[in-house]
Amino acid sequence: MGLNDLLSHKGVIHNLRVTCKREALQALADKASDLVDHSASGILQTLLEREQLGSTGVGDGVALPHGKIDGLQKIVGVLARLETPVTFDAVDDQPVDLVFMLLAPANATAAHLKALAKVSRLFRDADAREALRGADSSEALFAIATADQKHHAA
Repeated sequence: MGLNDLLSHKGVIHNLRVTCKREALQALADKASDLVDHSASGILQTLLEREQLGSTGVGDGVALPHGKIDGLQKIVGVLARLETPVTFDAVDDQPVDLVFMLLAPANATAAHLKALAKVSRLFRDADAREALRGADSSEALFAIATADQKHHAA
């Protein structure tokens, strides 16, 4: 499984304009709602419940919000580069400007963890983070996110 299995061109947002963590999660939920047959409000609720367990801001300006959705058929990702970094209660207290949200079927525990590991691997790479931050379009974000996995596919 590569990121191109989790992310589609339609699941990428370039220069998302938000002013806080909740607005970012709402925008991601709205986008995900367009990709899957679930309400944005239900998706947002799932993301907020997960955030209550601990922030998904993993450091280096990156957040990986995620959750499980009943009735979802496959794991779906949404990638956003924020126009301006926002406070996300990240582990390193740094604001976040790269967000990759994952939604998984309720029963997809192992696959969900594998998908999170794939996304984490991408964002641990400083060069990949910088390339994503320098992307000038949604198409470029998608290409960088999915091409990078080819280098780490082993």
